[in-house]
Amino acid sequence: MVGTSLNWDEYATAWARLHGGFDPRAAAPVVRAWLRFAYHVGYVLGRLRVTPTAVTVAGVLLCLCVPLFAVRPVSGPVLAALFVLAASVADSVDGAVAVATNRTTRLGYVYDSVADRLGEAAWLTAFWLVGAPGALVAAAGGLSWLHEYVRARSVSAGMREIGAVTVGERPTRVCVALVGLLLSGLAGLIDPDLTAGTITMATAVWVLLAGFGLGQLLAAVRRALIEAG
Repeated sequence: MVGTSLNWDEYATAWARLHGGFDPRAAAPVVRAWLRFAYHVGYVLGRLRVTPTAVTVAGVLLCLCVPLFAVRPVSGPVLAALFVLAASVADSVDGAVAVATNRTTRLGYVYDSVADRLGEAAWLTAFWLVGAPGALVAAAGGLSWLHEYVRARSVSAGMREIGAVTVGERPTRVCVALVGLLLSGLAGLIDPDLTAGTITMATAVWVLLAGFGLGQLLAAVRRALIEAG
């Protein structure tokens, strides 16, 4: 029933159905702890009648703050990193609210996907504003978008599984954005000239992981679709 909060075991079962059968209770300790944290926050927000869409919108707004704060002198990138962290929490919690309160919808899935792409665009804009080369930033964004596009099209083509968990997945992008901005901000406190170089290195890492992850995904999609006939 819509609006009825699920307990952890019910939530984990429902979550697994929406994520290719992957049971969060069997995840690595860190992943399991993060998912349980998202569940508890989502449970509380659900009881307060906060909708998943409201959390999604809040996450997008937090992402839009990243480039706005990144350009502030001295501590800008560090503040931007904190907004990336807050936005990533919102990104996990909106789905948790939906699952915990039985409010999962196809439209909500679309909204969440669009919010993720907007958020990543905002983060990469911050990278560019801090000093990363525009071509490298564009490559990072393009490869990440292509990764998600390939996964979506492969499902449309008949791939029934979630597909390979690659090194270029959404959590990886969150980590690179968070650590990249944080390190560039800390480097800038030592020497302002180090900021641009540090964020450029972070962007290069994003590109390398996104490119390798795309290759992993394409191989998995090819194998799955050939086996499916």
